[in-house]
Amino acid sequence: MMTVDDMLFEARAMLAIRVAPTEAYDEMERGALLVDIRYLEQRVRDGEIPRAVHIARNEFEWRCDPSSAWRHRMIRKGDYERRIIVICNQGYQSSFAAANLVRMGLRNATDVEGGMENWLQNGLPIRPFEHNKLRKLLHVTAAQIANPQSRPIHGRPR
Repeated sequence: MMTVDDMLFEARAMLAIRVAPTEAYDEMERGALLVDIRYLEQRVRDGEIPRAVHIARNEFEWRCDPSSAWRHRMIRKGDYERRIIVICNQGYQSSFAAANLVRMGLRNATDVEGGMENWLQNGLPIRPFEHNKLRKLLHVTAAQIANPQSRPIHGRPR
């Protein structure tokens, strides 16, 4: 039986090198994809990283898999060499997520040590969360309420 600490140690052992927030920022400036998996509440509270892509944790593997029909538009089909850096709030969940990318063949994936908390402590760029996004994120049409089967899951119809 493994503890969560054992699982975290195993996940981090799969990552070539975890990066400090300043290194992540520099790599992003050179073309790396920074994927923010923080919850909405955390993004509202702490702000968002300019040019980072937000992907909800529950969709993360589908959106980052280069072979997936549901991959994010920033993930090129068949591109397993892409540098992907994952950030969460404190640097724990991002380690698990990045390790899953390595398992999927994205060997250049890693995460940010200390997560967003460390990013903020380093004074790196953020922008306030745009509250008008909440309306879009929380908007459910009357038709979707009446017919929940019409709402998409992971970018695909049910």
